Amino acid sequence: MPEQTLTLAEVEAIAREAHAAQQDKAGRPYAEHLQAVAEGVRARGGSDEQIAAGWLHDAVEDDALSRQWLEAAALPPSVKDMVLALTKREGEELEAYTARILATPGARLVKEADLAHNADPARLAVLDEATRTRLTAKYAKVRGLLGLSAADDA
Repeated sequence: MPEQTLTLAEVEAIAREAHAAQQDKAGRPYAEHLQAVAEGVRARGGSDEQIAAGWLHDAVEDDALSRQWLEAAALPPSVKDMVLALTKREGEELEAYTARILATPGARLVKEADLAHNADPARLAVLDEATRTRLTAKYAKVRGLLGLSAADDA
C-alpha cells in the first residue's frame, strides 16, 4: 500500500517545529515568515503543492531539515523539486539560483511570495539602514532575474 502524502496541516506542523528555535533578522519567530509565504502563495492562486513548498522553502537551506529528510518525506516529487530549487547553495551566484527556480515548475510563484514578505516595508523598517539597503538591492535584483516587478510584491 502506498504511503499517504503529508497533509498541508502536517507540513505546516513539521515546518513550525523544524524552525521553532529560529528568529528572523528582526528577532521575530521564523515561523511567521513561513506562514506569510504560504499565505502569499495561496493568495496568488498557488496549488497545495506550492503552499507546502512555501512552508518548507527554507528548511534545507537553514539546516532545519536535512536534504535526506526531504528526499524520504511523504511529499509529491513536485514539492521536493520546488524546495530544492529554492534552496540556495553555498557560493552560488544569484543568476544560477534564479535560473534553477525558473526551470522548476511552480517554484517562481513560491519565490515571488517569499520576496514579497522579505521586502515588506514594515519588516525592513526594523533593520539597520545598511542591512535594509543591502537587502532591498538584493531583492530587487532577484525580482529582475525572475522577471517580477515590485508591483508583484503587493
